[in-house]
Amino acid sequence: LKYFVEAGAMAVRRCKKADLKRIAKATGATFVTSLANIEGEESFEASYLGEAAEVAQERISDDELILIKGTKARTASSLILRGPNDFYCDEMERSVHDALCVVKRVMESKSVVVGGGCVEAALSIYLENFATSLSSREQLAIADFAKSLLVIPKTLAVNAAKDASDLVAKLRAYHNSSQTKKEHAHLKNCGLDLYEGVVRDNKKAGVFEPAISKIKSLKFATEAAITILRIDDLIKLAPERGEEKSYQQAYADGSLNG
Repeated sequence: LKYFVEAGAMAVRRCKKADLKRIAKATGATFVTSLANIEGEESFEASYLGEAAEVAQERISDDELILIKGTKARTASSLILRGPNDFYCDEMERSVHDALCVVKRVMESKSVVVGGGCVEAALSIYLENFATSLSSREQLAIADFAKSLLVIPKTLAVNAAKDASDLVAKLRAYHNSSQTKKEHAHLKNCGLDLYEGVVRDNKKAGVFEPAISKIKSLKFATEAAITILRIDDLIKLAPERGEEKSYQQAYADGSLNG
């Protein structure tokens, strides 16, 4: 670090590799692990350098942080979470991570669906009506699949300490009416309001979920169920039992004495 100080430059030791890659990506720099070139000599090109408007060291709470502002190549932001203890901060980090992943999924798929159990209830009603149009044994499988979809809105209601049976029944009634009566088509966006414990129009309330996440969860759950149903036999090996001794043999060899 002596040479950096003499040259009036700031140097940082023991920086995480992941942080270095993020800095290089944001500033337009090249991540260099060694100064050695093909000829075995040490060299450095100016094109490897990145650019930022400001690099400063600031004290936030009890920690000294180096902030890089005005990066040239890409815009980047850092979130600083503060809490009374590590457990609280870990929980906040998980919540922020989940929220960012939701935004990422929306940007990838560029499509959303109404949340609050709306999709599951609508699919359940549609599949139930479709199952009644079949006259084969497939009707039973489709009807059970439709019934299993209601687990999502039921779980949402239970986790919110609401009456799951009453809310899911109302939700099913609204979606059944929206699919069978044209004048009630506006009820297709109805979902659960877990704050008030009622059924509302979640599209107007702004409750949405990434469509790609909903599609993948349904696909993975269906594939898992199919895999389990394909198992037609189960072999279970009983644990080996040791040689059992009679009371007289145990008394004779002293095992009863501990």
